[in-house]
Amino acid sequence: MRRVVVTGLGLVCPIGNTVEEGWKNALAGVSGIGRITHFDPEQFGCQIAGEVKGFDASKYLPPKDARRFDRFIQLGVAAGTQALEDSGLAVTEENAPRIGVAIGSGIGGLLTICQNAVTESVKGPRRVSPFLIPGCIVNMASGELSILKGLKGPNIAYATACSTGLHAIGEASQMIARGDADAMLAGGAEAAVCPVGIGGFDNMHALSRRNDAPEKASRPFDSGRDGFVMGEGSGVLMLEEYEHAVARGARIYCEVKGYGLSGDAYNITAPSVDGPVRCMQMALRHAGLEPADIQYLNAHGTSTPIGDRNETKAVLEVFGEYASNGLVVSSTKSMTGHLLGGAGGIESVFSVLAIRDQMIPPTINVESQDPECPIDCCPNTARKAEIRNVMKNSFGFGGTNSTIIYSRIGD
Repeated sequence: MRRVVVTGLGLVCPIGNTVEEGWKNALAGVSGIGRITHFDPEQFGCQIAGEVKGFDASKYLPPKDARRFDRFIQLGVAAGTQALEDSGLAVTEENAPRIGVAIGSGIGGLLTICQNAVTESVKGPRRVSPFLIPGCIVNMASGELSILKGLKGPNIAYATACSTGLHAIGEASQMIARGDADAMLAGGAEAAVCPVGIGGFDNMHALSRRNDAPEKASRPFDSGRDGFVMGEGSGVLMLEEYEHAVARGARIYCEVKGYGLSGDAYNITAPSVDGPVRCMQMALRHAGLEPADIQYLNAHGTSTPIGDRNETKAVLEVFGEYASNGLVVSSTKSMTGHLLGGAGGIESVFSVLAIRDQMIPPTINVESQDPECPIDCCPNTARKAEIRNVMKNSFGFGGTNSTIIYSRIGD
């Protein structure tokens, strides 16, 4: 199997519309959570979210396309464009069939669907937009990016709830490893901060209702956590075959060393412990690493009472005593909120940058750590550390799990 490395990064999220802005704010512990502005949230129990601020889709899309596409597509194209540019890989007629795209979404164009459903109900079927379907379907972030940049390799999208972004990166890495492509733009995008999206999760009692202090609402591993905070955005990685990257003199951030995936076969929404355990173990096995070889784990860490507790139990089972004495675990969702299908993408960007800069981003808002989460969660302040290997977890509704290990080149 061929080696796969990361040569480009792209990011649009609640704490920054570029990679360096988002990373600077992550290390500074800046919260991107605030009162919802996309619509009037007054009638909702949850009135807060992690919104992308000041985003201009026209920088990445022709104005006509920007108007037609749902926000998640706009965000995915933006992050993908950044990653392609960051990689320095020039797309030519010769190499285009070897460069592909795999950007998924957990929900897709929910706002666009809802708006057109209202239009149909009030004004009749003839007023439904002819651009509804291509403007909202899950694969169109990949599709539009492929068209705009002339990428003729694998063009695919994944939809595995909150595991989407990480599954997309893992599966794209496998395509490169087995020779189906030389380079892939991979990650996730989501934009479900809309009345139906917030209403659906809020009525499940899954969302935090800490409306009086939004910046403190997302608090993974803290005893006072009361649910997750919805976020929006996109994170995309340029993955490339190692020799291909070396031959063109590319800057290499790190290697995709191991990939694991599993199913809980347990419950539609509630996570298990067994599934994440097997997922992490598979990633370690494929990477040829032992648990003690991992210095930093970027957790799924959504800030839900049961989710954080179960992930901690799984980490303790996989890592043993090292989980409480050596391994550092943090959740950047404390700053960005939970981006659902986009989470694995942006958190992979942060994981890769942790290796580049040898810095661990903090879990903010840890005021009283839950005794049932006895891990070093890097509370409130970023930390300098020697980081050779980073594990990244993403778990989703339906019991779908994904883990990737990113490793420093040469280790």
